[in-house]
Amino acid sequence: MKIYLDNAATTSMDHEVIDAMIPYMRDHFGNPSSTHQFGRKTKSAIENARRAIAYHLNASTSEVCFTSGGTEADNIAIRSSIQDLGVTHIITSPLEHKAVLTTAELFQERGTIRLSLVRLHPDGHVDLDHLKELLNTEETTLVSLMHGNNEIGNILPLKEVGEMCREAGAYFHSDTVQTMCHYAFDLRDIHIHFITGAAHKFHGPKGCGFLYINKTLKIKAQITGGGQERQLRGGTENLLGIIGLSKAMEVAYRDLESHQNHISGIKQYMVSLLTDTLSGVEFNGDSASPDSLYTVLNVNLPHCHNAAMMLFLLDLEGIACSGGSACSSGATRGSHVLMALDAIREGRPCLRFSFSKYTTKEEIDYAVEKVCSLCEVSVSEKV
Repeated sequence: MKIYLDNAATTSMDHEVIDAMIPYMRDHFGNPSSTHQFGRKTKSAIENARRAIAYHLNASTSEVCFTSGGTEADNIAIRSSIQDLGVTHIITSPLEHKAVLTTAELFQERGTIRLSLVRLHPDGHVDLDHLKELLNTEETTLVSLMHGNNEIGNILPLKEVGEMCREAGAYFHSDTVQTMCHYAFDLRDIHIHFITGAAHKFHGPKGCGFLYINKTLKIKAQITGGGQERQLRGGTENLLGIIGLSKAMEVAYRDLESHQNHISGIKQYMVSLLTDTLSGVEFNGDSASPDSLYTVLNVNLPHCHNAAMMLFLLDLEGIACSGGSACSSGATRGSHVLMALDAIREGRPCLRFSFSKYTTKEEIDYAVEKVCSLCEVSVSEKV
């Protein structure tokens, strides 16, 4: 039996998405920059996709820039803020994706910006009072805080933080890769300058994403050598990826409520099953709360002799999950998010389970049974 519970790393492609992409693999192959009918056909498809994405976000088409994914989108937002908007101070948190943290730290090391890390509450939520203190500065400031944490599922109050940035005259960027197409966004109702999306997080293709850039901003290309993406990102567009991204977003928002209900129910079912079965099990951050990101559950298992091998042993049982962000796969340092929360304990494995619309209760039953077995607890044994 094979059970996939690592959807925060990537999701399987929806069949509707694959069907939408096939004609652009087989028949419509023109370069979108070409002026003949083959190019016009694909250029029109890209602009229709851009229009659809803008519609779902209540944004303008001119505010959507296609990228290779979330990491590039985060990089463009931060680098453009520094190079084009005059940002000299960045406020972020220790729990951000490495695309944000590493980029901000790089510019701090160069002496280009001052970097401030906002304090966290014990459960990993951002201390908004401290954020307000950090915003009390004359420096041109960018706040970069993710909407939904990819490891522990904590949700940032996006609108509230946006208002704090408005009052302070700061720019606001949020990595929304984990929440895009899992929550509704109205970008005309939020004071925000940049958000990001990656198609493979919501059943689209890998290698394609987008950056929303508020139309009030004037930024220059980070990739030069071509006039694509309204002079913002040179290079021939990823036609297949863009078609797939747009279709994946259409499907996600068409079925949003039913998917939210299904996945939330799956997650809470696993929380209850683990709590009833494993004595001493804990949940990192706010991930067990119904108010957290409903696709992610981060579990701190009881002390067991299999701790160091838990991910490997689960894989042998056909269960795919993770110990942290997929972008850290293969690293031996462990999760920087869990380390920042002081959640890592010797002999106690931490696992991230993440769910999709395809996850079933039967799969959760099997996964919990195997976790309990590796922790040397019988599922039938009530503690």
